[in-house]
Amino acid sequence: MNPSPAIDYQQQRFSYQPCPEQTRPAGAAVHPVVVVGAGPVGLVTAIDLARQGIRVVLVDDDDTLSTGSRAICFAKRTLDIFDRIGCGQRMMDKGVGWHRGKVFLREEAIYEFDLQPESGHARPAFINLQQYYVEGYLLEQARSHDLIELRWKSRVSAIAHHADHEVLTVETPEDSYQLKARYVVAADGSRSPLRRMMGLESVGHTFRDRFLIADVKMEAPFPAERWFWFDPPFHPNQSVLLHRQPDDVWRIDFQLGWDADPVLERTPERVIPRVQALLGKQAQFTLEWVSVYTFSCVRMDSFRHGRVLFVGDAAHCVSPFGARGANSGVQDAENLAWKLAFVLQGKAPESLLDSYASERQYAADENLLNSTRSTDFITPKSAVSRRFRDAVLGLAREHVFARRLVNSGRLSLPATLHDSPLSTRDSAPFLGAMQAGAPCTDAPVSMDTMPGWLLPHLGDQFVAMIFAPAAALPAVLLPALARLSDNGVPLRLLFVSGVATTAADRAVLATLGPDAVQVEDIEGLVAQRYDGQPHTCYLIRPDQHVCARWRGIDASALEHALQRATGYSHDTLSTAELDAA
Repeated sequence: MNPSPAIDYQQQRFSYQPCPEQTRPAGAAVHPVVVVGAGPVGLVTAIDLARQGIRVVLVDDDDTLSTGSRAICFAKRTLDIFDRIGCGQRMMDKGVGWHRGKVFLREEAIYEFDLQPESGHARPAFINLQQYYVEGYLLEQARSHDLIELRWKSRVSAIAHHADHEVLTVETPEDSYQLKARYVVAADGSRSPLRRMMGLESVGHTFRDRFLIADVKMEAPFPAERWFWFDPPFHPNQSVLLHRQPDDVWRIDFQLGWDADPVLERTPERVIPRVQALLGKQAQFTLEWVSVYTFSCVRMDSFRHGRVLFVGDAAHCVSPFGARGANSGVQDAENLAWKLAFVLQGKAPESLLDSYASERQYAADENLLNSTRSTDFITPKSAVSRRFRDAVLGLAREHVFARRLVNSGRLSLPATLHDSPLSTRDSAPFLGAMQAGAPCTDAPVSMDTMPGWLLPHLGDQFVAMIFAPAAALPAVLLPALARLSDNGVPLRLLFVSGVATTAADRAVLATLGPDAVQVEDIEGLVAQRYDGQPHTCYLIRPDQHVCARWRGIDASALEHALQRATGYSHDTLSTAELDAA
């Protein structure tokens, strides 16, 4: 049997279909959520909501996926999210994994770096994958959910606010119609029409520089690493970035300067000599896609405006250095989806949505700071800044301290949500990075002798992760834990043990609900990374962020922390905190 032909995601077209609001306008329903924009962030939002049981209408003004590679660097945290929503392996199978890079000053490699020096992680630090593949895989995942309705060639032209819903005016090839939703998620990009319709804006700084992107198809001996040149001989007084993508395509970014003509610089007559200067005159290659871009570091003042919530580039934009744009947008979507689902299902007050805004605004500020610093180092705008940069680069050849100052793009890391209103403060000392607000890190585990990884066992519900065999729990504690696993906000129980699960453990698990499980910490890395001393307990959010941890198992403390994490008791200390006070 011949294999099925590969899908050309850039050539796909999606047909417009009339919707119920057009055929039966008088009986039009109020949808739980409408997501505007079917890019990566909008698609992740829709998929995650559907996984939580929420019906979603996803509208987009186009009928295609992304043109050109665009966002290509997807970080480990984003891959973990893709895993959780069901399409991570497809991304991995197609993408180019990497964790190492080199920084050059002119022709000399002045130092190398490793973004994932330790083993024991399911996913690499990054993969490179063209955005049209990411969108294609996410779209196919979205189509597998009956709760997602996709509407192409549907442009939102107006929005009207009501006490308990929003009304969107949607323009189609046939006519316009009214689309009602309890909540609207604006994932409509950096120029967000919804933001403009509401009289809102993003503020910040636009950088006076231009960069050329050239996607070049060629067979080349370069490794799958990130290479960055300052002042190379083939492109003097500027910078160049090289990344490998799938399908023998290489991304090359050339700094051009603010005075470069963006139209002229996109022509083959200008692009080909630049590529030849890097690769050599005899190099054989073809141009896949070319673009010239400028960039800004901006964000909205607030990501929530009543029943309209802004995500991704609609809410914030950063420079491309550090791969913080798409990655932070996907993390916006994950942060919002479970909260919106809880509010719609009556599991949390509407004020929980304020924590989406506060947490992701904090993360955006962190990204903006790092992105601005990277841009200032790469494109110094004064003689003093350039002298500082050149001195740092010169010292970095031999001095470790100077390498920490070299900034060719601080690469994307997920934010630890310090001071989140959903978090409970520690009542005992802990070591390591897994503090309240931190995204959970992975580690190898096994269940019933089957090897696997920790994060899939956390899933997308609230989880109490207990560092003890189930059979080691005091019998008096079991009824209280069982009640927590069967209340209005179900709490899954995950036991982490240093030894294999016994028959006695299984007997206890059976009393704690059908979802209670135990895994073996086969390399001791879960305990090491979470400082998991015996009977340590963590409360993990549906977006796999830590929201509380204790040095003992206290059902009352868990219940208080769960209430706090769902927005009911932001001003109430947990039992453990009261005891400590």
